[in-house]
Amino acid sequence: MGQRISLEASDGHRLAAYRTDPEGPPRGGIVIIQEVFGLNDHIRGVCDGYAEDGYAVVAPALFDRVEEGVELGYQGGDLSRGRELRGALGWDEPLLDIQAAVESLKGAGKVGVIGYCWGGSLAWLCATRLGVDAAVCYYGGQIADFVDETPRCPVMLHFGETDAFIPNEKVELVREMHASVPLFTYPAGHGFNCESRADYHPQSAKLARSRSLEFLSQHLG
Repeated sequence: MGQRISLEASDGHRLAAYRTDPEGPPRGGIVIIQEVFGLNDHIRGVCDGYAEDGYAVVAPALFDRVEEGVELGYQGGDLSRGRELRGALGWDEPLLDIQAAVESLKGAGKVGVIGYCWGGSLAWLCATRLGVDAAVCYYGGQIADFVDETPRCPVMLHFGETDAFIPNEKVELVREMHASVPLFTYPAGHGFNCESRADYHPQSAKLARSRSLEFLSQHLG
């Protein structure tokens, strides 16, 4: 459905992105923020799915600042490689690239972000630091590290109850510090939305997506 495009961040960095548009006029725009596995088939599939729901969607290739064309799988050393790339970036530069993606969608109407894993934490920072209209965060393990930051737009959070990477204490800290933010937990592990991962849990993925769509319809259109 989609196509490769190029974006330019405010610091002059050029990066690749994947864009897909609905058949008719868009209901709004969504930036999909990747896991540590790059702009891979799964992320492109997520983009296509939200385009089918009526949104114009862009996923920026956040690893382009370190290495272009990164598309990792979910086996062997893929996780350690992804973590290495993520560690080389920090938090500020990815936000510049996400902002470029947000701006590329301004013609679609209101723009929100949806992030997964590392992208879930970045989506939280988009809500607290950038001018987006809504944010959905899936299993963002570092959200608790930024719990003192206050969202400037509506936010929805999704976590797995058996997530080996995110202790329940961190989830409860976020819930306590941001009681007005809808936070849902599911009988699933980390990455439960991704059909390519061992922890994929279709029932939880379906429920989280339906909640996300209702939330986006309310705040984006």
